[in-house]
Amino acid sequence: MGRNTRKRRTPLATKVIAGAAALAIGGGGLVWANFYASAHEENGGHHNRTKSRQSQVATINCPDVGQKLTKVPRKARWGVARELARLDRQITDAYTRLAETRQAQAGDANYVDNAILGPLKSKRVATLDRININIKRAGGEARDLGRFARCQGVPVEQQPGGDDGGQDGGQDGGGQDGGGQDGGQGNGGQAGNGPVADDFIKIEDVQPNSRNLPNGLAANGGTGSTGSFTTECGKNDNALRNSDNVIVAPGVSNGAQHQHDYVGNQANTAFASDEDLANGETTCQNQGDRSSYFWPVLRIQDGTQDIDQDQPGGGQDGNVGKIVAPTEVNLKFVGNRTSDVVAMPRALRIITGDAKAFTNGLNNANTAWSCTGFEDRQVTDKYPICPEGSGVVRTTSFQSCWDGQNSDSANHRTHVDFVEADGTCSNGFQAIPQLQVRLVYDNIPAPQIDNGQLVSPYAVDTFPEQLHKPITDHNDFINFFDENLMNEMVECINSGRDCQ
Repeated sequence: MGRNTRKRRTPLATKVIAGAAALAIGGGGLVWANFYASAHEENGGHHNRTKSRQSQVATINCPDVGQKLTKVPRKARWGVARELARLDRQITDAYTRLAETRQAQAGDANYVDNAILGPLKSKRVATLDRININIKRAGGEARDLGRFARCQGVPVEQQPGGDDGGQDGGQDGGGQDGGGQDGGQGNGGQAGNGPVADDFIKIEDVQPNSRNLPNGLAANGGTGSTGSFTTECGKNDNALRNSDNVIVAPGVSNGAQHQHDYVGNQANTAFASDEDLANGETTCQNQGDRSSYFWPVLRIQDGTQDIDQDQPGGGQDGNVGKIVAPTEVNLKFVGNRTSDVVAMPRALRIITGDAKAFTNGLNNANTAWSCTGFEDRQVTDKYPICPEGSGVVRTTSFQSCWDGQNSDSANHRTHVDFVEADGTCSNGFQAIPQLQVRLVYDNIPAPQIDNGQLVSPYAVDTFPEQLHKPITDHNDFINFFDENLMNEMVECINSGRDCQ
């Protein structure tokens, strides 16, 4: 959610490949793009060509209003967050209707605009008005939010991306025409909203050193604060999960619309206050670390279901299949290449990556997928297919520059930033310990692709309209180290030692 309004240093070092999902979901099963192509070839008229194009709307792209709200009075933020979550739910409902009305769309070139996008715009106008009311009541200035009300249907041949919900920036979409396969699945995944075959690549086909490694000192040859601090918080062996997000949607149940794994703090729900988190139990070996570390779960779409198959955040939001827990979780804090680091403030919140990167564009995308034994090969827009004996790896490096004042910001972005190319923090920001998260999954069978058909894929949980794209992976952190342990971490990193 949100982006820094200052000049951004995009953490991606590879250009994401453009494409589009060719899958359409029929009310009674899977309807493929070649259905519409056949209709076009049979009739051949201009009207039918228009109808064919109109019918092939893959997903819905709406401006991410949360990105735009960089200045919201503190007293208004809770109410604004609830309205932003309502906007997300409206998009989900519209996407669901899009998926369930493919036959009607094929028979009416204006169906999507009239029956889906028009009503969606009306709902968004009302919600945006309530956001402005919240802001004005708290003493803030009203903004012209109405310009963000309109959403677009994204045709299968056109990739989403760009600012304000536009189509300016290219990114991974992936698309495969095809039919069913084993277990009755198609290239649209078990729930019909992804992933597709083009979302995967064999790790052996990825060039070594094709993107930047995490901003560790060994890789960059830094001479600043060269130490590290590792915290052991387990692998979520107790299966603590929910589809809340207390950072972006406080007080909203299922505000994320996808499941998160949690390690560390055990009190993290949408309704947890800072005091609740500060007093929560922790899975960390050092009880001075009550921080919350959470990320979207991975699922294997092998035809089975998990316990949330009929629940919000699970099957109700298009997230289906068997949840797999990581077999290894590494949480490490490192220093800055050019300077000492300062202590993080209590309750500092950092989001890295973007759960809506498929439609938002790449400004905040920050993904690194790889395989054990091949971690010099990292991909951003694909899921890796790992050889036998090799596990899937997700690596995340967080923003490590802080504005020195705020533990959060209105869009949850502008109070922190990434370092510049030379390792320094800009705009008067201070270097803080950089959190690096490495997740390993040795329990994911390699998906099979046969003539463009995808069998038993795995995918990260997403908002439904994001089509389970790998580019939407993200990670969240809330700092609740006690003061003594945080000071110990800072001293350790600044003195060049490796501690835990």
